[in-house]
Amino acid sequence: MIFDLVKQSLKSPRVLIPVEELLGNAQGSRMPEVKPALLTITIAERIVAACPTAALALEKTETGSFLTLDYGDCIGCGRCHASGDGAVVRAQRLLCCGVGRSALVKRWDLRNGKEVLAEEEKLASTAGKIRALLGRALNIRQVDSGSCNGCEAEITALSNPYYDLERFGIHFVASPRHADMLLVTGPVTRNMAEAVKQTYAATPSPKLVVAVGACGTGGGIFCGSHAIVGGVDSVIPVDGYIPGCPPTPAMLLTGILHVLRADRIFRRHAPSAGPEIVSKR
Repeated sequence: MIFDLVKQSLKSPRVLIPVEELLGNAQGSRMPEVKPALLTITIAERIVAACPTAALALEKTETGSFLTLDYGDCIGCGRCHASGDGAVVRAQRLLCCGVGRSALVKRWDLRNGKEVLAEEEKLASTAGKIRALLGRALNIRQVDSGSCNGCEAEITALSNPYYDLERFGIHFVASPRHADMLLVTGPVTRNMAEAVKQTYAATPSPKLVVAVGACGTGGGIFCGSHAIVGGVDSVIPVDGYIPGCPPTPAMLLTGILHVLRADRIFRRHAPSAGPEIVSKR
């Protein structure tokens, strides 16, 4: 019987998410997308009041009213979807993964119904140095600084046949001494702060640090607790942030490639995998 199953498995089409479908895909993350043309001051006030983490804020100035959304603080609870009358929907694509902290904050002008675009923070030259040294290869050490393990479950999925992280030359390693990037999850608890610092010190330069999820970005729902120090950047330098609670595997990979500035390279040079079935999360 086992040989029949193996034979059937080998005959089945390869199940692999194409690169084009993967990068920027936010399906299943519950993260919000704002439709600025539908925004009014009344709706903005309503969704700001509904937000439990203050990720949404309304700013009224002499020049107009502005709605801001900090994706770093957003936990994807969905309350703004229910209160937005169609002005806030579940995001299908989210490109602010692996960006600097300020780039996680989006701002909309309620008067003209348009987003106020801000220039993204440029990462340090570390990414370029790593690309020059390693080409299309990257070793990642994942660090749990106090996570609930939601982010870890999504990170684990990166190695399955649907996402196949290793097709990009990206591997997880057991020791920070072999790593080029630290992928840090969870708010940094007080009893893990020193361990995170030592892990960072043990990672050879050049190195990159990516904070994962709302907790890694700023403490998430645990922000203000006496048991945590704060987000990852309160302990070690951070090069990029991946929002979400938790971020999906597609968002994780998008963020990792964006921090390395390799997303365009991999999209352009990704090998064909034959017949593909897009996984629906």
